[in-house]
Amino acid sequence: MSTVRVLTGITTSGTPHLGNYVGAIRPAIQASRAPGVESFYFLADYHALIKVDEPARIQRSTLEIAASWIACGLDPERVTFYRQSDVPEIPELTWFLTCVCGKGLLNRAHAYKASVDKNNAAGVDPDSDVTAGLFMYPVLMAADILMFNAHRVPVGRDQIQHIEMARDIAASFNHLYGEHFVLPEAQIEESVATLPGLDGRKMSKSYDNTIPLFAPREQLKKLIAGIKTDSRAPGEPKETEGSALFQIYQAFATPTETAQLRQAYADGIAWAEAKTTLFERIDHEIAPKRETYESLMRHPERLEELLKAGAAKARAIATPFTARLRHAVGLRDLRAQAGDKKDKAAKAAVPSFKQYREADGRFYFKFVDAQGKLLLQSEGFASPKEAGQAVKRLQELSIPLASVLQEIPVKQLVTTQELESALQQLLAARD
Repeated sequence: MSTVRVLTGITTSGTPHLGNYVGAIRPAIQASRAPGVESFYFLADYHALIKVDEPARIQRSTLEIAASWIACGLDPERVTFYRQSDVPEIPELTWFLTCVCGKGLLNRAHAYKASVDKNNAAGVDPDSDVTAGLFMYPVLMAADILMFNAHRVPVGRDQIQHIEMARDIAASFNHLYGEHFVLPEAQIEESVATLPGLDGRKMSKSYDNTIPLFAPREQLKKLIAGIKTDSRAPGEPKETEGSALFQIYQAFATPTETAQLRQAYADGIAWAEAKTTLFERIDHEIAPKRETYESLMRHPERLEELLKAGAAKARAIATPFTARLRHAVGLRDLRAQAGDKKDKAAKAAVPSFKQYREADGRFYFKFVDAQGKLLLQSEGFASPKEAGQAVKRLQELSIPLASVLQEIPVKQLVTTQELESALQQLLAARD
């Protein structure tokens, strides 16, 4: 079974809370243990600089997040766990990608557009208080992903655009300099839980309604006691629908335990008793992890050592890959000109797919033989993902090529036998 690379970034701008644990940390760690998966987790401290201008807060958040993920069971031996700023190849790749990324693409980024819309509504300059960091955020994110040629990136629906932009940027680079990047895909987890906060709204630092993941036991108990409930008295039946307390409990409890609390609601459980039940259930799961977390917080040198080791693993991939990319764009040893001609000839000796975007805004690909002869030309696709999937489909030689050609909107310029031969040459060269 082929290995799938999955990459996840965690911005170091706050303290992890229960919503982060249920929605991101716990499912991500479980996914990292799946067979056939190579996982990359990084602390996105460069990204944090866009949002936070308090150095001590970024440092503290980096410490708390690293300690939280390790305490919750992330295995640094099994995954690559690193700090973004410890991999200098990432900002170098960001510049390479900046040079092939159209400004118009960045103009359409949701975060930038939201800032412009806000300024327009306030009657001020559209770019007022908009930093170049905010504007370039999608390119840095693309570099994070493309540096390790991640196949999948777990994201919320609000981040899908960034993955599509990474694909677009990668396709532009590949078109200019050869096939270097895998086109990543967004992985949307429909079942990921979203926890309500103390006031019933989504648990978020923005609302100041969070419950810190590793709050001390007594503080956890006090915070849970403050969860908003209605005025129904003990003995009165209570609704589970819309109950923040019940929703949080459900995220931690087994189906049997959830059913028992649902019945207790119907029987008129007192809110104080329900909150005690919730506290005990959360503390049962978090307490053993809290002990590890507190130990790591007392010994930051252990986390620093883990992150440095993770950066070494990451750079074992990033350093040689960046050397290839530097050569591809022309940043080369001036003594190697003769060798470059040989390399170029060797590269030209293999059939290849070229993906690109036309002025009509649609995405195309073509397939050429070793001498550059056009064998296959696609029609336009609405997205780079669709074009990439069609290319992938054409390379599945286990499926009769004639059948595939009937499914995909392409113009065939040579016989099917010639196409099959060229595809086999391409796949053999990759092997």
